Amino acid sequence: MSTLPDRPNTALVVIDVQNGVIEGAYERDSVVANIHSLVERARAEGTPVIWVQHSDDGLVEGSGEWMYVDELSRLESEPLVAKHYGDSFEATTLEQVLGAAGVGHLVVAGAETDACIRSTIHGAFTRGYDVTLVGDAHTAGDKSEWGAPPTPDVIAHTNLYWSFQSAPDRVAAVVAAADVDFTGAVSR
Repeated sequence: MSTLPDRPNTALVVIDVQNGVIEGAYERDSVVANIHSLVERARAEGTPVIWVQHSDDGLVEGSGEWMYVDELSRLESEPLVAKHYGDSFEATTLEQVLGAAGVGHLVVAGAETDACIRSTIHGAFTRGYDVTLVGDAHTAGDKSEWGAPPTPDVIAHTNLYWSFQSAPDRVAAVVAAADVDFTGAVSR
């Protein structure tokens, strides 16, 4: 139902599950396990898996912190999108990768909830995509020392407000990892 009528397919987009990003993140192990399960299911169902990997001055390309966590491994056939901004679409190849695969519905998981996840789901929605946020497959580190709410509240709030997003001819949804539907059907 996206505004991209020639793109009937769904893709799993895994964002920034890198050592330096999720070290010490809230419920790190269970979130990574949920993402691993999603990746395996997507592969089994023939759904494209697209990996996004951030780098900047604090997350240097090629460093151990920059690497994806050991529990997740990208197949050589799966696209890897390098990014330098919060929104995975900004100055990247993500739009071209999705277009080539005929993708109009994104299932999003990864890190960090209050930064790259939020930026990307909003960026996708404004570009015409249907966006499903996997409610138990995104996380963030604690930023309360800078005035942010506790991380569980950040995650809960993101899941809450994303479940009420709306725009013409697009659907936003939040589902648990176990309930993700890779067939492309999106419902509220």
